[in-house]
Amino acid sequence: MRASLLQVAVSEDESVDSRRRRVAAMVRDQAGVDLVVLPELWTTGAFAYEAFGSEAEPLEGPTFEAMAKAASDAGVWLHAGSVPERDAGGGTLYNTSLVFSPSGDLAAAYRKIHRFGFDKGEAVLMGAGDALVTVRLPHTVLGVATCYDLRFPELFRGLVDAGAETFVVPAGWPERRRSHWTLLARARAVENQAFVLACGTAGSHAGVPQAGHSIVVDPWGEVLAEAGPGEEVLTVDFDPATVAGTRERFPALKDRVLGLAAPGHPGA
Repeated sequence: MRASLLQVAVSEDESVDSRRRRVAAMVRDQAGVDLVVLPELWTTGAFAYEAFGSEAEPLEGPTFEAMAKAASDAGVWLHAGSVPERDAGGGTLYNTSLVFSPSGDLAAAYRKIHRFGFDKGEAVLMGAGDALVTVRLPHTVLGVATCYDLRFPELFRGLVDAGAETFVVPAGWPERRRSHWTLLARARAVENQAFVLACGTAGSHAGVPQAGHSIVVDPWGEVLAEAGPGEEVLTVDFDPATVAGTRERFPALKDRVLGLAAPGHPGA
């Protein structure tokens, strides 16, 4: 299976519409790849909090339309990163990831569960999602998470229980915590015996330098490929069957104790 992580540079000098067109062209250039992955909030920048409201879109807004067409034109599965979504019902903002099939149909939408910022930024401007999301591809099952989610291993355990074999993690991770990015991506791979495809941004969001260094990690925690700090297309071949083989040869997941028993039963 071949995947391309598009480590898009985000700059305040480029309009959202211009970047949307540019990224759609980048996706089209990936024809022949199985899966393309974009970063978190690449239209606005993950730290450009003041733009969330003005640039928020309905689910089937301009980014949805552009990415659906690009996926169809290229004939690829596309994790289109995330956009600031404005819910049509109550007007709540969400950090929402979109996954498209090679026909351009929406395969899944995931509203980010763990919002970053503590008492400011995303944490107070956006609502929290409440559902885990997996997507079945021909050769693997994707578990979908976003940026700050990477710090919460219980989310990934839930995705494994739902059948995930490959985690896709778009992010707008800051340069000042880049060591955590690499460490956590490898940890999530090892503890869940799964591939991790973590795609970050380059450039700077509202004055916050981005880490870049998108990374692909195998189920043993080995780094298969890693980008540099700038805009880059990171393409890697990997074998999804490695997951089943790893879990069979080293069946650590079968020894889980916590979280398996229902309340009131032995071991609860």
